[in-house]
Amino acid sequence: MDKAVVKPVSDRGDGTEQAFSDEELAELAIAADPDAGIAADAIPLDELLESDTASPRGDLLPGWYMPPPMGGNGLLQGWRRRTVFVIIASFILITAYGLCSTYGVVGFG
Repeated sequence: MDKAVVKPVSDRGDGTEQAFSDEELAELAIAADPDAGIAADAIPLDELLESDTASPRGDLLPGWYMPPPMGGNGLLQGWRRRTVFVIIASFILITAYGLCSTYGVVGFG
């Protein structure tokens, strides 16, 4: 498949090409037909951008829209894990006693 490179430029009529301004992009968006269908030869954006973050597993969302989470250390261990458990347990206890901690101040309902 031959991929065309599309650049956000406009022809000023004098043979030079310059980037679209925000005003020009707004005019084009307002003038566009919202009911127009997608062209039969339309190219998906991730193919057009040739993104190296494209999802190799065929996920529903492309990699450039929602990249996979970073690898990191994995699960919490040691004192960090205990701290998280204490915070979660305190919220469960506050809720079990019928108190409200939504806005940071513990009070009745």
